[in-house]
Amino acid sequence: MDNGEVPPRKLDLEKVRAALDAQLVALDEPPFDGPATALPRALVAAVLAAYDRGLQPERDAARQAVRYLLDRLATAAPGRTVEVRVPPYAAVQAIAGPRHTRGTPPNVVETDGRTWIELALGRLTWGEAMAKGAVSASGSRADLSEHLPLQDDPTA
Repeated sequence: MDNGEVPPRKLDLEKVRAALDAQLVALDEPPFDGPATALPRALVAAVLAAYDRGLQPERDAARQAVRYLLDRLATAAPGRTVEVRVPPYAAVQAIAGPRHTRGTPPNVVETDGRTWIELALGRLTWGEAMAKGAVSASGSRADLSEHLPLQDDPTA
């Protein structure tokens, strides 16, 4: 069934590197010197390090980390049935099923950047996030528990 799958955004590694290096400077860490293939993971780790230290991550670093993990969800669970929103950073449509075309989608998940990153990496379960009110999910297909945490991506 064609449900209007949208290809994921192409990751701009220069923007990821700039965001990562800015986040590392804010954490008093040296600039990243690893391979380009490790940039997205290193960025997510740096953003989590900021949160873990009680700091607000650099805005562009948080945005790039959230987008990377949202795109991983859209790649792992392609479709247009559920809209996953992480304001103010990004949103994607994912999960196979009936396609949404206009107006407010019937299946919407919304959360903040930190919660999304923790869900995507398995530091927080879907049930825990729902129980503490960190996720708003509406619609019969808006349960992401079977898609989280995201499986390790060997190409990233």
